[in-house]
Amino acid sequence: MTEQSPAIGRVTAAIATVATMLPYLTLKILWLTGSSLGVTDPGLMNDPAMAGLNVMTFGMDAVGLLLVVAFTTRWGLRLPAWLVLLPMWVGTGLLSVVVVTAPIMVTAGGIAVFSGGPIEPWVYMMVYGGFVGQGIGLMATFVLYARDRWPGVFGPGHAIAGPARQFQTAVAWGSLLVVTLVAGVRLSWTFGAPVGAVVMDGFKALLALAGAVAFVAVVRERGKGPFWRLAVPVWLGSGSLFGWGLYAMIVRSVGGPLAVGGAAATDLVELFGMLAGLVMGMSGAYVLAERSGVRSRMGDVQPLEQPLEGDDRDGDRQAAYHGHR
Repeated sequence: MTEQSPAIGRVTAAIATVATMLPYLTLKILWLTGSSLGVTDPGLMNDPAMAGLNVMTFGMDAVGLLLVVAFTTRWGLRLPAWLVLLPMWVGTGLLSVVVVTAPIMVTAGGIAVFSGGPIEPWVYMMVYGGFVGQGIGLMATFVLYARDRWPGVFGPGHAIAGPARQFQTAVAWGSLLVVTLVAGVRLSWTFGAPVGAVVMDGFKALLALAGAVAFVAVVRERGKGPFWRLAVPVWLGSGSLFGWGLYAMIVRSVGGPLAVGGAAATDLVELFGMLAGLVMGMSGAYVLAERSGVRSRMGDVQPLEQPLEGDDRDGDRQAAYHGHR
């Protein structure tokens, strides 16, 4: 049996997403090869810490590009679940904040919100504009890919009680407590802060709280409607906590110009946020695997750990395609 090709909608979204990534990747290549395009302080890019961060962020965007391509190919369906879900969890957690906050910041303060640093304002406009585009595109192509590969996640019902139910409940309530404290501190930073900081810290706090509350609802089997309505805020909230916390920890560890001005209290907030996001993400992954595994035994969906089965590697996947665009 011949495997169906991805619908035109998914392919179109992938092409548009790749196009939004190219300017950022090009800029990083220029900086890594000695160019000072868009930099008011030419010596900035010669700093070893900045070079390392540029390599890291270039690699992150390159991974995103490879994932977009994978979402439109047969070999992408054969990738181990963790190899898709882990970078998508971190990437969408980072980009979801930019997708929401960047337009608000520019609308409220104009291009002036990016002025005053060693980078030209137009660079920020190009970079954040690209992040908004690739964030929306990456999420759209992933959702269409996931609906074909793991349709059970989009079905009715919530978490399926398993042997770790009590532990998951304790983790969920503990995460909510830590996230509430972290979010409260973040919200306190918004008082009297510049518009950019208000929008960024305020949204990070609200997104984290939404994720923690949704996670409690998931493990307690609360709420009505499709499972994805609770899975989405848990995914984005925990991914944002972990991704932005990890990024802050890396910046502080390597030092350099971007680490100037950080306080010990800020580092603690980022650290506890990162750990809370990691715990929520790991426990949430177990819930997804548990739910998927139980439903597969009921004839509903294949488990996450077994994306493809069978010698022909395509005949048993035919039933998972639903014509989603």
